[in-house]
Amino acid sequence: MTPSRPSRDREPDGSRMGPTRFSTLLVAALAAAAVAWLLISSFYYSGIPRLPWLPVVTLAALAVLEAYAAVNTRGRIERKPGREPVNPLLVARFVVLAKASALAGAIFLGFYAGLTGWLFVEPTNAAIEDRPAAGAGTLASLALVAAALWLERSCRVPESDDDADDRADRPGQR
Repeated sequence: MTPSRPSRDREPDGSRMGPTRFSTLLVAALAAAAVAWLLISSFYYSGIPRLPWLPVVTLAALAVLEAYAAVNTRGRIERKPGREPVNPLLVARFVVLAKASALAGAIFLGFYAGLTGWLFVEPTNAAIEDRPAAGAGTLASLALVAAALWLERSCRVPESDDDADDRADRPGQR
């Protein structure tokens, strides 16, 4: 006789996907900041071309699109009047997008923050000219992290009264 597969409620917490942890994003950002600082300080900075604005614009555009998706998805999940019901597969894709964007945004945030910090220490004209792009990259990355976390939170299914009653009946659950 083979043992039956454990139910979903008995699976260890590590096997289920949960919300993005702030600590994960913080570690990624700090590691990227350290790498950016080390890379830029070990190379001669004036030989590197100016910082491009395209990544900044791309990060900002992604932040705007994910914020829009968060507002739209939350309204559709809550079934507000005039909104179509949301496809569950679309919500799952948005959650994956949000988790990936939050981590990528944290890495870019750390990189741009480390670069910005170094540029404010460096007194050369090239560093002074790159400060606006680096600062804008930091802000755009921060906006992407915030929008991604908002989208992830917007994809949660609202708790119904039946769910609260079921949890109250289970021992060991709050």
